[in-house]
Amino acid sequence: MKNRTLGETLLGTDDSINVEEDNRLTPERLRYEAGRLVVAIFGAFAYSAGINLFVVPLGLYTGGLMGICQLIRSILVNAFGLNFGSFDIAGLIYYAMNIPLFLLARKKMGRIYFIKTLICVTSTTIFLMLIPIPQTVIIDDVLAACVIAGIICGAGIGLVLRMGATDGGMDIVGILLIRWRRDFSVGKVNLFVNCLLYGVCFFLFNVQTVIYSLIYAAFSATAIDRVHAQNINVEVHIITRVDCDALERRVFQELGRGITKWTSVGAYTGNESEILYVIVSKYELNHLRRIVSAYDPDAFIVTTEGVGVDGHFNKHLN
Repeated sequence: MKNRTLGETLLGTDDSINVEEDNRLTPERLRYEAGRLVVAIFGAFAYSAGINLFVVPLGLYTGGLMGICQLIRSILVNAFGLNFGSFDIAGLIYYAMNIPLFLLARKKMGRIYFIKTLICVTSTTIFLMLIPIPQTVIIDDVLAACVIAGIICGAGIGLVLRMGATDGGMDIVGILLIRWRRDFSVGKVNLFVNCLLYGVCFFLFNVQTVIYSLIYAAFSATAIDRVHAQNINVEVHIITRVDCDALERRVFQELGRGITKWTSVGAYTGNESEILYVIVSKYELNHLRRIVSAYDPDAFIVTTEGVGVDGHFNKHLN
């Protein structure tokens, strides 16, 4: 039985993988990303709806970059006496403060990821301006409203992240930190920043506002990680009898994953076949299945979720 590892030269940094992938966009890949973008925009809508329908009427602060923008808005209104009427200026401030993060994201991420992030942040800003803010709270129970808002907003952000984009702000920072530390998650980064922000808010607002904002932030962070569980790795064994060279190249180019393969012999038939071994994230699994099916619809695929991986394994952003 001979054993060899393929694609090692393609497994440098995530940056090189993204560039390699961007240079080989196929119509199938574009359709796939377009579908994901539609779902991501829906996630941006859910997040914006949660903010305008629940968070703003309660006078709470979401935390992260949006919370900072809301804080700036409150200072402009209360300290400087500026009146924006029913228009919430926080959305525009949020977009302006994302511009430096866009520049950082462009250097660190691939073209597809950057474009989807730019579209999602723009969509969020538009939704925040278009979704009307109720004059009174929808739910009288403030605690229940905080929980519902946290679930809706967190699920919306998680959906955006799961579709291979971000909603801007600390989501970009959190995603980039995942490259540095394996135990980081977007929700944990958001919750950490929120604690610092609310510590400042404690001296500017009443304790009740800070407590309810923290409750919202905790449920939002939990919902984000429930929807976007980027730490789940999947071990995949593919048994096929077709020529694997073209299949392997597509895996390298579109997923940026290395493959170990060896030749095997069926105990019953005595026929030789190839076994391909690859580790992917659970969100890359369906993409891998489509690639394999295109070359061998009869391939035998065995998957195991939640495997631990040490050594040179890149945690991709989408």
